[in-house]
Parts: sequence; C-alpha cells; structure tokens
Amino acid sequence: MIDDPAAISLLETMVELYSPSGCERALAEFLVDWMREAGFRAWRDEVGNAMGSPHLPPCEGEGEGLLLLGHLDTVPGFIPVRREGDRLYGRGAVDAKGALAAFCVAAARVGPLLHSPVFVVGAVEEEAATSKGARALLDYFAPQAVVIGEPSGWDRITVGYKGRLVVDFQLQGEIGHTAGPGGGVCEEAVAFWQMIRRQADQWNEGRKRLFERLDPSLRSINSSKDGLVERVEMTVGLRIPPGFDVEAFKSQLLAQAGEATISFRGQEPPFRASKSTPLVRAFLHAIRSQGGQPRFTVKTGTSDMNVVGPVWACPILAYGPGDSSLDHTPEEHILISEYLRSLRVLEEALRQLGTEGRDRG
Repeated sequence: MIDDPAAISLLETMVELYSPSGCERALAEFLVDWMREAGFRAWRDEVGNAMGSPHLPPCEGEGEGLLLLGHLDTVPGFIPVRREGDRLYGRGAVDAKGALAAFCVAAARVGPLLHSPVFVVGAVEEEAATSKGARALLDYFAPQAVVIGEPSGWDRITVGYKGRLVVDFQLQGEIGHTAGPGGGVCEEAVAFWQMIRRQADQWNEGRKRLFERLDPSLRSINSSKDGLVERVEMTVGLRIPPGFDVEAFKSQLLAQAGEATISFRGQEPPFRASKSTPLVRAFLHAIRSQGGQPRFTVKTGTSDMNVVGPVWACPILAYGPGDSSLDHTPEEHILISEYLRSLRVLEEALRQLGTEGRDRG
C-alpha cells in the first residue's frame, strides 16, 4: 500500500467528526479551515455547505469549470472509529467521506496546476431526502462538468441513479370492539401497503434488471389509541425507475386513499448520464493508469446527481472509494488502500481534464 500520511489523516479526522444530517457544522468548519491551510479560497455558504477552490484569485468565469460535489452528512448511528489493519471503521467512511476527502486532497495537489477552475463542495443534507445543500448550488454554479462523490469502488464509474418518492399515510377512527365485524385503521394501512406492492409487481413483470424495477419499502408503521380513537401513521419509500409515470401513480394513490390522509415528499427523478463525454473518458484513462479495468454501474438508490444533473445538463458521473453494500450498516468501513488508489485516479483525471483548457468538459 502506498503510504500517504496526510491524506489518511484527513480522512480519519473527517470520519471522527460525527455528522448526521442536520449536524454537519463541525465538519464543515474543519474542512473550510483545512482548505484554507491548503491554499484554497474557502467558506461556508448560507445553508452550511463547505466550499473551496484552489484558484487564487477568483478566476474569470467564476462558478464554471469542474465541480467536485461530495456531501458532509451521514445517516444516524454512531460507529466507534477504529483502524484494523487496512480497514477504517466509522459512520460515513464509505458514504461518503472517503470520496470527499479524496476530492479535497486531489484538488489541493493538482488544482493549482490546471487552466480551468476546480471547486470542491461538501454539501449538507444529502441523506435527509431534502438535498438542501445541492439545491442551494443550482443558481450559484454553471459547471462544465460535475463529479459526484459517492462510493462506486475505485475502478467503477456510476452513471445513473433511480429516482425516489416517499409516501406518508395517516388515518384515525373510532375504536371498535376487536370481535366486531369491521377492521381497524391498522388493517386499512396494511391493505394500502399491499395495494402498493401489487402495483409494483404489475410494473415489474417482465423487467429483470434492478434499475428498471419499481422498488417499494415499508419504512415505518406506528399506531396509538386513547380509548376512544385509534391512529396509524405509515411511511412507504419507493425507488423509481426511468419511464415510470410518477404523477399518475400519485393520483392513483390519492384516489384509493379513502379516509386516509396521503402526502408526498422527497421526490427526485431518475437520472442517467451519458457515457460519451470527455469527463468519462478522463476517468476511464485514469483508472487504467492505476492498473484497473474500468466498469460502469448504475445505482438503485439516489444521490445529489438526481438533483443537479437535470438542471445543469452537463457531463456528470459519480465516483468514490468504498463498497456501497456497507452504506448505512453497522459494519461501515473503508479500505485505506482503496481510498488512496481512488485519490491517484482523481489526480490523474483532473490532469486530463484541466490541462487542456476550459473547452474540455
């Protein structure tokens, strides 16, 4: 394994700073300080994003160039930070502090040598179904190309994400005797969930690839009663494939809700990027330069690519070290060797992109 104490120290410190969604400030302030010490112009914006560029003074076309967009936040659930050989354990090690740390180090080492501006952003609330940080960037930047910091494995490039819809179901009614003929509100909630599952099964018939399938999940169901009234609240999440008519589906759910209150949130469209861009070619070359055989992948979850991709309409991909099957799990950890290998890939990709001038995106 290549030894790179400075890069490893940055990652370890970032993982040690526990930053679940809504609690990113300490990490953001640390990163701004780190970037300034590395020679960046760096600041926190009005929503709490950590932002920086190694270009001093501001470049012509500020807000253009290459944007490396990672996220500061993690899902909840503190994991004691520890090293076991090549493994670094801790919440966010994979999703996605490894990618953001590599962005910062690569930009610090290569960015000042490039003709085009490079920006690094650690966004807030990517994991909170609000994407508050990414949305605040939509009018600020007009990038020529974007790399989203998400775990793909050091030799893989992610070019697509499914969309998302969160459905909240609420129902209350008078309590009846359990031996009576009528069902209670809990049964109605379960019936509503089963109806969603049937609709998903109908859509999925004949569709074998996970990226093409509608994936519902029952995220929570809670009931209560006070002796007179019983209540139930249920949340259903759906991973939306390309081609699925979300608005028609929402209308159908509302029409079948009966006395229940139905609301929707966290809606993001599915997005798939082009593989035929200079950005992708730069990463293919960079992975090969480190001895890898590059592969493309699409993800069944969402990322900030779903937010910024349709608006900016520029070359975009997601890249970062780590095994995404460890995302959000109690065993979340990253291989330091893979993190360092991804850093070398990023440095080479930046050289490929930035030394040929601003027209290459």
